Amino acid sequence: MSGAPTRVFIARLAGTPLFDPMGDQVGRVRDVVVTLRVGHEEPRVLGLVVEVPGRRRIFVPMTRVTAVDTGQVITTGLVNMRRFQQRPTETLVLGEMLDRTVRLTEDDSPAVVEDVAMEQQRTRDWEVTRVFVRRPGKGLRRRGEAVTVEWRDVTGFSIDEQGQGAANLLATFEKLNAADLATVLHELSAKRRVEVAAALDDEKLADVLEELPDDDQVEILSMLEEERAADVLEAMQPDDAADLLSELPHHEAEKFLDLMEPDEAAPLRRLLAYSDDTAGGLMTTEPVVLPPDATVADALARVRQPELSPALAAQVYVCRPPMETPTGRYIGVAHIQRLLREPPSALVSGVVDTGIEALRPDVSLVEITHHLATYNLVAVPVVDDGDHLLGAVTVDDVLDHLLPDDWRARRVPPGVTNGA
Repeated sequence: MSGAPTRVFIARLAGTPLFDPMGDQVGRVRDVVVTLRVGHEEPRVLGLVVEVPGRRRIFVPMTRVTAVDTGQVITTGLVNMRRFQQRPTETLVLGEMLDRTVRLTEDDSPAVVEDVAMEQQRTRDWEVTRVFVRRPGKGLRRRGEAVTVEWRDVTGFSIDEQGQGAANLLATFEKLNAADLATVLHELSAKRRVEVAAALDDEKLADVLEELPDDDQVEILSMLEEERAADVLEAMQPDDAADLLSELPHHEAEKFLDLMEPDEAAPLRRLLAYSDDTAGGLMTTEPVVLPPDATVADALARVRQPELSPALAAQVYVCRPPMETPTGRYIGVAHIQRLLREPPSALVSGVVDTGIEALRPDVSLVEITHHLATYNLVAVPVVDDGDHLLGAVTVDDVLDHLLPDDWRARRVPPGVTNGA
C-alpha cells in the first residue's frame, strides 16, 4: 500500500468482504479494533474483526492487510482462525465509538459521532485521524450541521465505556439477517445488548430473540418494560415464545401471558402443557392450514409469505374448519413440489398426500427424528386423538433440541471438527 495516504471511513467497512491474495473470500469485516492513547494522540488501529463461515469472529491484524479498496479488503492470506477476544485496552469502533456524544474543542459545543476515518501513515501503521460528527439541530431544523474534524479537535473519547446510543450501530448492521444480528448482540456487553434490543422494533427483536441462546433471551426480556416484553412474545413464533417462557419462573411466565392478547396467549399455554422434548412441546401452532375447497393458487400464495420459514413453506395442511389450531378434522398434507405441478385452479384436496402418518403430541424427540429421516420430511403434522391438527414439528426445531445448548455460541466453521 504505497503512494498517497489512504483515508477510509470505518462505518463503510461494515460487511465488506475480505479476500486472500488468490481472490477467495475469507469473511466479512464486522468491526475495527483500535487502542486509545494519552491526550490528543491519534489512536492506533490494531486490526479488523472479521466474521468467517460458521459465524466465528476472528482478529486480522492490520499488518496482514495489504489493500483497503472500495468494496473489498485484501490480506496476505495468513489468518489465525482463533476466536477474537477483546482486551481491556482495546476499543471497537463500530461497537463503542459511533453515536457517542463528544465536544468540539473550538467552542466546546456537543456533537454526535457518526463515523471516524483511519489513514495509513508513512510508517505503514494505520491511525484514526478524522471524526465525522453532527451538531444538534437548531430551531426547526431536525438535523444539525455535519462536519469532519481532526481527532485532536474532539474531546470525550476515553477507554472507559460511555453511553453510545444504538442508532448508528443498528444502521451499520441493518442489512444483517436475524441470525447474524443475534451473533452481533451476543458479542456485545450486557449494557450495549440491552440498548440495541430496546431500539429494535418488536418484529425484528422477536426474530433476533429466536436466534439467541436461552440466557441472552431471558436477560433481554427481563430488561424490557413488561408490556413491551408481552408484545415481543406475541411477535415470536409460538414454539419459540413458549420455549422462552419455560425458562422463566412460573409466576413471571404467567405475568407475561396475562399481559398478552388472549388469542395470542392461548397457543402458548397449550404448548407449555407439553414436555419440551415431545412433539407437543416442539411444534409450532401456526402452520399453513387451508380448507379442502382452497385452490392450488391459494396455497402457493400462502407459502410465498416472507415470514414463513422454508420448512413451514414446504407444505400446506388441509383440514376441515375451523382453520385455527386446533382445527377441524385433519385430511392430509399437500407438498409444494406437487402444488407447483398442478393447474392453479385445481383444488388442494385433490393433491393431498394421505400416506404420511401424523404424530401424536406425546411422541418423543427420538421418534420424531426417526420419522422425519425415514420419510425425508422437513416437517410433520401433530394431531390429537380426534384427528384435529394441533400444529407441525419442523426439522429446524428438532435440530435446535439435538444440538448442544451452546451451539449458537460455538459457531464452528463448516468442515472444522473438534480436535482437527
